[in-house]
Amino acid sequence: MGKRWLKSARKRFVVGLAAVGILQIALICSVQATSQNVILATTTSTQDSGLLDVLVPLFEKRTGYVVKTISIGTGQALALGGRGEADVVLVHAPEAEKRYVAEGTLINRQLVMHNDFIIVGPESDPARIRSLRKASDAFRKIAETKAAFASRGDNSGTHQLERRLWKEAGLNPNGDWYLQSGQGMGQTLAIASEKRAYTLTDRGTYLALKRQRRLALDTLVERDPSLLNIYSVMEVSSAKLPKVNAAGGKAFADFMVSPAAQEVIKSFGADKFGEPLFYPDAGKHEEEIGR
Repeated sequence: MGKRWLKSARKRFVVGLAAVGILQIALICSVQATSQNVILATTTSTQDSGLLDVLVPLFEKRTGYVVKTISIGTGQALALGGRGEADVVLVHAPEAEKRYVAEGTLINRQLVMHNDFIIVGPESDPARIRSLRKASDAFRKIAETKAAFASRGDNSGTHQLERRLWKEAGLNPNGDWYLQSGQGMGQTLAIASEKRAYTLTDRGTYLALKRQRRLALDTLVERDPSLLNIYSVMEVSSAKLPKVNAAGGKAFADFMVSPAAQEVIKSFGADKFGEPLFYPDAGKHEEEIGR
């Protein structure tokens, strides 16, 4: 009886050890699989322009990481990073970015590229803003004439700039003429085209979608220095948010400022539009851009 019991106990012990070993292997594999995933929170313009369709596969091929892209407004993308729900952030709202860096949730802010914003609208241009030099003057005329204006209304980088321009014009827009889409840049451009409205857009998304969707919108105001559009990449701090994939986030950030990625950015869109949709800025300071 005692020998049989001992033999049975030994068997149960060996089986238990094997089960524990299998569980440990499963957990290690799970962690390894998770560590290969990089969550990127980014603005809609990097996705809508098609740039990420080129850069992400290149990054994955070179590193073995798998990128899960969340394309939303810059304000939401920064908030995701600030909560540790993303590993790396690629956005275009310098003032807001610096606040997250100051609080320590986002780190190592590096300039990646720039393009510019433009004001587009119907060819008939009911507010007569065509070729005005200052964007805020154009906004003032749109409000005075109550011509339809489509706002993203989503706290994105584009929306944040729009609000600054309204403030510069001394206005707080409201009324039936002021349409808030709550959508990304692509959808807002489609609404503006359908409603024969003005809107503020980054040039890259506008050029990329104009041909695809046949937008009935013309470029009316451009080249105002206040319309400069700077994109930066930031890692999410593992010191503040220990559950993030810090290694993966750093790998993606490093890739975005690498010579290979910067070369792609330099030429992206030039074959279709006669000019690139973005201009590379790795290693530069903000005051150097746009000169």
